[in-house]
Amino acid sequence: MFVWKKMGRVFDPTKIENRSWLKEFAQAPATLIFDDFIRIYFSCRPPRDPITGQYVSYTAYVDVKRNNFLDIIDFAENPILELGEPGTFDEFGIYPTSVIRHKNELVAYYGGWTRCSSVAFNVGIGKAYSYDNGKTFKKVGSGGPIISYAPDEPFILSGPKIRRFNNRWYLFYIAGNKWKLDNGIPEPVYKIRLATSVDGINWIKTGKDIIESKLETDEAQASPDVIYWNGKYHMFFCYRFSTNYRDNQRGYRIGYAFSDDLINWTRDDEKAGINISPSDDFDNQSIAYPHVFELDGNLHMLYLGNQVGRYGFGWAKLNSQ
Repeated sequence: MFVWKKMGRVFDPTKIENRSWLKEFAQAPATLIFDDFIRIYFSCRPPRDPITGQYVSYTAYVDVKRNNFLDIIDFAENPILELGEPGTFDEFGIYPTSVIRHKNELVAYYGGWTRCSSVAFNVGIGKAYSYDNGKTFKKVGSGGPIISYAPDEPFILSGPKIRRFNNRWYLFYIAGNKWKLDNGIPEPVYKIRLATSVDGINWIKTGKDIIESKLETDEAQASPDVIYWNGKYHMFFCYRFSTNYRDNQRGYRIGYAFSDDLINWTRDDEKAGINISPSDDFDNQSIAYPHVFELDGNLHMLYLGNQVGRYGFGWAKLNSQ
């Protein structure tokens, strides 16, 4: 069993000034490690459009000290990616983003949001490269996703987490399989899936849900984050009920699974070792979108608090396993 010690909230978007595009939410943290600091990418939003009532999402970053993530030393002047042109898959959002350093390249995989009429949104997965050490990125191609909908994955291809194991690329992501009405409002159900590649460009999907459902058949799963630690692959993810999940008892929690081959996973949420806080802290109602990484021999987790990161993300450090 993992045992995590919560170290505090790293970043609160409501405290930021002079960034009109960064006023609410700090979602889906993902790290890029430098020699003397850690860059944490996250997705944020300006206020809702006063006419349509809709949000858009951008991805930014905050730089923190290696030995104390609560010590912020810099943050983005502008979003790392521009929203797409009218009609493209990422016209209304860049969320979430996963960045990896491989050889001499910095590569990002991200979810691109578009709006729909019968349901609220749809998402595809895009790819981008950085040529300025991760401050900004340029999209691949002329406006389309690299992984999009398919007959068995009809909508919401999102939540990309890019990893390299055994000289091969692994892309963990989520795929929607239904919209479920909740008091007349369609809510998405999505499951965790996997694609592999030898070049990071051409992908082979496994074509199956890789994490079993526990809460209910229509349990929604998100943010599959995988590390190799002590001779085994470990996945931390989040999950929720399909309906009424904004209620505290039905909202996101962090789950756990392990594997020897990255294909077959055994779920055991009791071993996740982290839950909501009992106090009035920013994570006392829900906890979601874990990102786990190794730094200087220690394991760390970044995670979202209440309302899926509306008030920022926290930091936890592994006490024991």
